[in-house]
Amino acid sequence: MKTEQTATLEITGMSCASCAAMVEDALSTTPGVQRAAVNLASEKATVTFATDHVNLDILKKAVEDAGYGAHEIKHDQNRTSQAEAAEARKTAEYAALQRRFIVATLLVAVIMPLSMTMLFPSVEHFFHETIGMQALNYILLALTLPVLLYSGREYYVSAYNTFLHRAANMDTLIAVGTGAAFAYSLVATIAPSIFEEHGMRAEVYYDTTATIIALILLGKVLEARAKGQTSAAIKKLIGLQAKTARVLVGGQETDVPIEHVHTGDMVVVRPGEKIATDGEVMEGASSVDESMLTGESLPVEKAQGATVFGGTVNKTGRFVFRATKVGSETALAQIVRLVEEAQGSKAPIQRLADTISGVFVPTVVAISILTFVVWFNAMPADTRLPFALVNFVAVLIIACPCALGLATPTAIMVGTGKGAEHGILIRNAESLEKAHQISSVVLDKTGTITKGEPSVTDVVPLVEATRMVTVLRLAASLETNSEHPLAAAIVRYATPLLQNLSGEKISLLPVHHFTAVQGKGAKGIVDGKTVVIGNAKLLEAEQISLTEAAAQTLERLVAKARTAMFVAIDGELVAVIAVADVVRASSREAIQALQARGIEVAMLTGDNRQTAEAIAAEVGITRVFAEVLPHDKANAVKQLQSEGNIVAMVGDGINDAPALAQADVGIAIGAGTDIAMEAASVTLMRSDLRDVVRAIDLSRRTMANIKQNLFFAFVYNVLGIPLAAGLLFPFTGWLLSPMIAAAAMAMSSVSVLTNALRLKTIKI
Repeated sequence: MKTEQTATLEITGMSCASCAAMVEDALSTTPGVQRAAVNLASEKATVTFATDHVNLDILKKAVEDAGYGAHEIKHDQNRTSQAEAAEARKTAEYAALQRRFIVATLLVAVIMPLSMTMLFPSVEHFFHETIGMQALNYILLALTLPVLLYSGREYYVSAYNTFLHRAANMDTLIAVGTGAAFAYSLVATIAPSIFEEHGMRAEVYYDTTATIIALILLGKVLEARAKGQTSAAIKKLIGLQAKTARVLVGGQETDVPIEHVHTGDMVVVRPGEKIATDGEVMEGASSVDESMLTGESLPVEKAQGATVFGGTVNKTGRFVFRATKVGSETALAQIVRLVEEAQGSKAPIQRLADTISGVFVPTVVAISILTFVVWFNAMPADTRLPFALVNFVAVLIIACPCALGLATPTAIMVGTGKGAEHGILIRNAESLEKAHQISSVVLDKTGTITKGEPSVTDVVPLVEATRMVTVLRLAASLETNSEHPLAAAIVRYATPLLQNLSGEKISLLPVHHFTAVQGKGAKGIVDGKTVVIGNAKLLEAEQISLTEAAAQTLERLVAKARTAMFVAIDGELVAVIAVADVVRASSREAIQALQARGIEVAMLTGDNRQTAEAIAAEVGITRVFAEVLPHDKANAVKQLQSEGNIVAMVGDGINDAPALAQADVGIAIGAGTDIAMEAASVTLMRSDLRDVVRAIDLSRRTMANIKQNLFFAFVYNVLGIPLAAGLLFPFTGWLLSPMIAAAAMAMSSVSVLTNALRLKTIKI
């Protein structure tokens, strides 16, 4: 049987978009791999493969054969230790990068003044008379060698490895450019007569070689620092996981590592502690800060039977819970996995950049060779070689495609991380991109627009002398014996209200001869009185007349899509209690916000049209799909798509799953089922429709940021390469120094990263 698995690999050694393309190609062409996406910004690869054809060892070998390193990221209870190990590796790599940069900078600080002696005739004369210019060149050679062999060694090794694989990347451009300048200088130092015989001055470019490497390393240091900020959301999520748990063993509390907690264990949580894993409260009560999951700042009350989540924080009381999910099954672990996969996925808009990057380096090499040939033939014999060489090097250095490769993935990383911090989980980059194009949003009614459970909306007295405290007490007492959802709604409504009206808690009364009448209501003896609660059919069966006032009240409530239940005491009709699935407080605001953004909002429900129209009118929706059977919900989405709409479906139930899958963007709200969330491409941890608006706004802001980044990257190369090639020299006399080209290349990557990081500051 063919089994599909998705794995995440941490890739080391990548430096540009071409590197990412090479790793992606190596993985994609491995037999058994269905999909592979490599993210340069996060330095991760997400691979989906058939386990009967390929395994993780084969995937790692494919990456290593391409000249890079790979480490598996396991989404289990050791996720914290894995993250710490990865962070330690990155810290060590960053420290090594800094050391290489410092060495290069210190040596360049000496090389540059020595190389500039020709600008000052008196200084040049001094060196010429004391040690000789030939000796000075040897000194510069000795100072430059450590820059090449230590600070810049990585670029030459990488270029050699990619050459062996008949490929090229950013390191190829750096190695060829600086290597050519160094080789020219080396010949001019060792055998200056070769140049002098042809009437040329034996000039050296050690300063160019060393300074380019130092500037590129500066860019890499700044880039590494910025990359660390783009993955801050993941680090924050992983850091939320508790490292130990207090487990009850034989009645004794024992602290154990989180890895040793198993399903079914009883775990104790004290005030101020993190909850170790997901579970069900068995003893005690407390309030829990779940903002890390939902983005909601208000604590959530927990009592016996309530669900708690690992990583959330217990605020007040002590309680004991039974572990129901551990390790990779917990909500926090799944969120981390979801965010990592989203950050590692590839947006469709990136295809253009990938296509260009695939041919970019060979094209640049060809342009640089053409530049060398043209200027070598166009310039006078005494200056043509150094002139052609300088422009050759400048083209190679300025054209490094770093910014192009970072433009999209950095914005995706920051955007999905920003969403996760606000309880908006985006499954992949494609969904994030599609969301900004949404023109129509379909909202499921029950549990999405409404709360999904009945609540009392009206209590209407029918007899003036009736004391509502007494009526509510009798009604709630009777309904405590019923399992019907409408009965539960009355009890929930009456219990706290009785306490508020009286100033002290009034206990409910015992019930005798309780009878539940199927489809009609209930009756019984409470405090010596015969109490009947139900619909008109029950009143008729009990021979209780429906008064004119009761009939008018019924008509008015039905028009508002509310279920009316009559209360009769000792045969007298005394009140009407209306129950309905009430609209969430935020629904109307969210719908208005969507409409203000030019998005059509439609409602989808299996309820009758009268009820549906009433709810739609309350929240401001004009297009309603009513009386829709579960299997027809996807057809309603198809209808909107056939009208040319990009459709988002928002739902929470199992019966919404087909429609969520059919929609261009499926959005499951947090109170929904696991099946609904699996079918959706976006999950909202809170049951708040305003998060739909936030998700769309986040998508729009992220896509705008990506387009800005791509614009910067393309314009930089489009303008930079001709300038470096000397295209403007015949008209303006302008040339681009290779050192300025190196600085510009480094800053282009940093500018793209900095622009992407602006997404962290936006308000959604």
